[in-house]
Amino acid sequence: MSHKYGQSPQWAHINENNLALDEIPDLSRFKSSRVNYKLALWNPEVNGRRYLKTLIHNLGLQLSPENWERMLRIRNRQLGEPVAVTLRGESICLDYLQAVLELDFMARSVKMDGARILEIGAGYGRSCHAILSNHDVAEYHIIDLENCLRLSREYLRAVLTGEQFEKIRFLGIDEVEDLYGGEPFDLCVNIDSFAEMPANTVENYLSLIDGIATHLYTKNPVGKYLDPDLDGHYEGQAVVQQALASGLLREIIDVHDSAAVQAQSERFLEVYQPGDDWRLVADGWGTPWSYYWQALYAKS
Repeated sequence: MSHKYGQSPQWAHINENNLALDEIPDLSRFKSSRVNYKLALWNPEVNGRRYLKTLIHNLGLQLSPENWERMLRIRNRQLGEPVAVTLRGESICLDYLQAVLELDFMARSVKMDGARILEIGAGYGRSCHAILSNHDVAEYHIIDLENCLRLSREYLRAVLTGEQFEKIRFLGIDEVEDLYGGEPFDLCVNIDSFAEMPANTVENYLSLIDGIATHLYTKNPVGKYLDPDLDGHYEGQAVVQQALASGLLREIIDVHDSAAVQAQSERFLEVYQPGDDWRLVADGWGTPWSYYWQALYAKS
């Protein structure tokens, strides 16, 4: 006979497999176990995409009207089938949310229209795409490794207009020295790649920026983490050690401790200043990642 207030088949299954009466849960860790993953929390190990979409959704709803307009100006964002959500009828992904927020930070202090811009390490080109879609820049130069240059060249050719694409110059690492002695750049951009380079390479790039640019925007991690709970070290220990050995900021911190990140941000601001005659214009947390910082410097 069914109970007037009886359980559903779904909860009969949960009670049998996750909350059996003859198994008293270990209270010391039950909130990180299958017990709580059925009561209050989706298991992050198998719900990564659900959490990513939640992050995109929440971050997208917080865009200011100005930043929403910036987003709408970026056409062809859906190329490549990104993980996305639909907000106000628009498909929105995390890459372009970050690009818009980064552009907002830069544009507060640098005149983007008519600017000559140099980006070091552009990935597939989403920052270039966002900037050229919102500003009539004079030139946009990208320095990168050959593999990434091939990808960014093809991607940007596909998403930009012909007129916009003609403003881009793609430079391999053997062509970097040619930039010395030319017209100065109004802005140099580095997002999430200084931390993945050999330390001396970062120092060489900072010296280059000191010699050829008047502003630097950088967004990078403030330090390293060594927490297998975050990714299971799925690529193996050799890759973990490679990551720990790269960049200028190799201190291992608790990247989800806001006080530790804030304290380490002082080192971030120190090491990324290109030279003695540069001043910090603005800095702050690099949304949305807990241990990223962003800063904009100007040459005096």
